[in-house]
Amino acid sequence: MKVLQQEIARTSNFFTGDETLQKVLEMMLDKEFSSYAHRELTDFGELCADAIDVRAKHTDRQGEPRLQRYNAYGEEVSEVWVNDGYKKTIEETYNTGIVGYVHKDIPQLGHKGNYVYSFAQGYLLSHAEPGFYCPVTLTMATAYLLDHYAEEEVKQRFLPHVCATGDLELYEGATFLTERQGGSDVGANVVEAKLVGNEYRLYGEKYFASNAGMCGVAMVLARIDGAQAGSKGLTLFAVPWRNEDGSVNHLRIRRLKDKLGVKAVPSGEVEFDGALAYVVGDPNKGIYYMLEALNLSRICNAVASIGIMRRGFLEAKHYVSNRYAFGKPLTQYPMIQDTLGKYAAKLHVEVATIFDLIQLYDKVTSGQGTEQDIIMNRLYIAIMKKETAEQAVHYASEAIELHGGNGYIEDFVTPRLLRDAQVLTVWEGTANILALELIRLVDKYRAHELFVQEMSERLEVLTDHSLVKIVQEQLTKLSATLQIFSALDEATKTFEAKDVAQKMAHLYESVIAVEWAQKFGGKYEKLADVYLEQTWSLRPIGASMKTVQYFDEIV
Repeated sequence: MKVLQQEIARTSNFFTGDETLQKVLEMMLDKEFSSYAHRELTDFGELCADAIDVRAKHTDRQGEPRLQRYNAYGEEVSEVWVNDGYKKTIEETYNTGIVGYVHKDIPQLGHKGNYVYSFAQGYLLSHAEPGFYCPVTLTMATAYLLDHYAEEEVKQRFLPHVCATGDLELYEGATFLTERQGGSDVGANVVEAKLVGNEYRLYGEKYFASNAGMCGVAMVLARIDGAQAGSKGLTLFAVPWRNEDGSVNHLRIRRLKDKLGVKAVPSGEVEFDGALAYVVGDPNKGIYYMLEALNLSRICNAVASIGIMRRGFLEAKHYVSNRYAFGKPLTQYPMIQDTLGKYAAKLHVEVATIFDLIQLYDKVTSGQGTEQDIIMNRLYIAIMKKETAEQAVHYASEAIELHGGNGYIEDFVTPRLLRDAQVLTVWEGTANILALELIRLVDKYRAHELFVQEMSERLEVLTDHSLVKIVQEQLTKLSATLQIFSALDEATKTFEAKDVAQKMAHLYESVIAVEWAQKFGGKYEKLADVYLEQTWSLRPIGASMKTVQYFDEIV
C-alpha cells in the first residue's frame, strides 16, 4: 500500500519546480512585476496542484456540466448545471486576474499586467484543468474584442464584468463562430441580424458553441440584412446571455456535446430567436476582429498544450522514480533515461519558445510592433499552435507508456491528459487550416524571407559554438526549402505546407534552445544538445548516449 500511495502522489506545487518558467518571468518582466508574479504564481501553482486538480478529476468523471432546458414550471430556461467545485475553480481562477489584469491595473503594482503573466497563469492552470482553461480563453478573447473595438457604451456595459476579479459580478465570455453548414468556412455562415426598431436581433444557430450557458456575454458573428455574401459580410455582435430582468435573451441550448475530453467546458448547439445584440466596431470588419481574437485563442491553445506536456512529464518522472522492475528502479535503465531526457529537452524548449512568442504578442497588441513584427507574430502563432498541439498528444501518450498498464487506468491522471490533449489539434484551427495561414503569409507578405532574416539575425549575435553551427546549417537548408516552397503552384503548396510549417517550428525552437544555452549554460546547454540531436536526427547508431550521460542534470 505504501508503494501505491507513492506512485499516485501529486506534485505539491506546479510553479516552484519549474525553472524554465521562473527564468522566463525574470527575463520578460521588470524586477517589481517579476517579484509579484513569483509570489502570486507560487500560491496559484499550489492551488492548481491541489484543490483545482482534485475538482478537475471530479468534473471529468462524475460532475461534468449538464443541460437543464426547463424549470419546474415547464418554462424554457436553457441553464447549464455545474458542480460546486467547478464554481469554486471559476471564482479562484478569475480572481487571480488571469483575464482582468491584462486590461486593468494590478492594485499592488499600480499598472496593468500583460500577456506574459496571464499566460504563465494559464500554463499552470492547464497542468490541472485544460478543460476549464477553454472558458478562460474565451473570456480573454471577449475582453480583447470589447477593449479594442467596442464603442464606449458597449464597452462599459460588458468589459468591467468580463474583467471582474471579485469586485463585480463576473461575466464569462464566449466566441460563437461555427455553424453546421460552414465549419472552418466561416464565410458560409447564415445567422442573421435584423434591425427591429433601433435594436439588432439575431436569428439562426451556432453549432459548436463552447461555454454555452455559462457565459454572461458572447461575441457572435452574424450577417446583417443586405450584407454581402462571404466572410466580409459578417458583423461582430456582443450578445448578453440574459436580459436585464434575468430572463434568457431569446436563445436556447438545443443540446450539449458529448465530447471525448475537456469535459469542464460545456459545448453546445445554440439557437437564436430574436436575441438582443450590440454591434461591436465597424459592421464591415467583423471577420477581421474575430480573426484577431482567434490568434489570441491559438496562443491559449499552445499554452494549454505545454501545460499538458509538463503535467505528463511530472507524472511520468514521479512514477518511474518510484517503480522497480527486475530489482532496480526504472530510472536506472538507459531506455527510460533516454525517453525522459528527450521529453525534458522538448518540454523546456517548447515552453521557452511559446513565451518568446508571447513577448512579441504583448508588443504587437500594445501597438508598439512594426509591420514585420505583426507578420512574424501571425507566422509564429500558426506554426507553434500546430507544433504544440501535436506534441501534447504525443507526450501525453508517452506519459501513459512510461506508466505501463497503470497509465491506461482512470485512477491516474494520464488518460485524462490524453483525452484533453486530443482536441487541441482541432480547436482554433486544424493543421490544414494553419498550413493555409502559412501559405497566405508567404504569398502575401513573403513571410518565409522575413523568418529566415529574423532567425539569421538572432544567430549572428551568439558566440561561435558547435550547437550554434548546427542551427546555422539547418537554417541554410531550410532557407533553400522555403525558396522552393514559395515558388510552387497553389495545389502543391497545400500538399507541402504542413511539413514546411513543422520544419519552421523546429528551426524557431532550435534558435531559442541555443540562445538559452549561451545565456545560462550548464543544464540548458545540455538540454539544447539533446534537443538538437533528436530534432534533426544527428546521432549515428552506436554513438554516445547523451540523454543517459546528462540524465541526472537535465531530469
